[in-house]
Amino acid sequence: MLIKNKNLAQNIYLILAALFISSLVVSNLIFQKFFYWEPLGLYRFEISVGILPYPITFLITDILSEIYGKKKANQVVIAGIFASLFSMIIILVADFTPAIVSSPINNTTFHEVFGLSPLAVFASMLAYLFAQFIDIKVFHFWKKLTKGKHLWLRNNFSTFFSQFIDTFTVVILLCSFRVLPWNIFNSLLISGFLFKVIIAALDTPILYGIVYLFRRKFNLKPGEEILD
Repeated sequence: MLIKNKNLAQNIYLILAALFISSLVVSNLIFQKFFYWEPLGLYRFEISVGILPYPITFLITDILSEIYGKKKANQVVIAGIFASLFSMIIILVADFTPAIVSSPINNTTFHEVFGLSPLAVFASMLAYLFAQFIDIKVFHFWKKLTKGKHLWLRNNFSTFFSQFIDTFTVVILLCSFRVLPWNIFNSLLISGFLFKVIIAALDTPILYGIVYLFRRKFNLKPGEEILD
């Protein structure tokens, strides 16, 4: 659907793209710190803090897919790939650059914190490629099948499936690269996937609210998308 307020639609698209890319890059930089979460004492999640901003990326691609269409969503995913590659290059250069004596952070500390980040970026990028494109493809499959109805169905089905692909791929690659030990593979896989599934279920009302505001602002019917 062609809309009158193209500038507003474009500005919102750029903001969503910026949030997507920053969430993706940051998740790769902070992944080495792990924490636990034990909701109501039912299950103990032991996961990386890098997982915290990652569900945001899937929420944003679902918003973009629903409102702006498959092409626009894929463009943001590709931009995220280049941003991740560029951040990896910057980290490598910074890691090889020797620190001066008076530097608040010495070479050893910097390497311990950021030295494994390029491997994490590489592993995350491969997982991200599989997962995000699968997420968008499955989302639009259900959108076409349901004729634009049942947003909760395509949001959760696409996210659950893609999140498992993402979690499995990134954990197995990090263990293969010896960034993480194999003895925590099962724990990371189960905890990571369950955590992402819970967050995906919880963000469904948020998705509905945002999509409602978009449709109201741009006079979109269910299943209708903003076109250039």
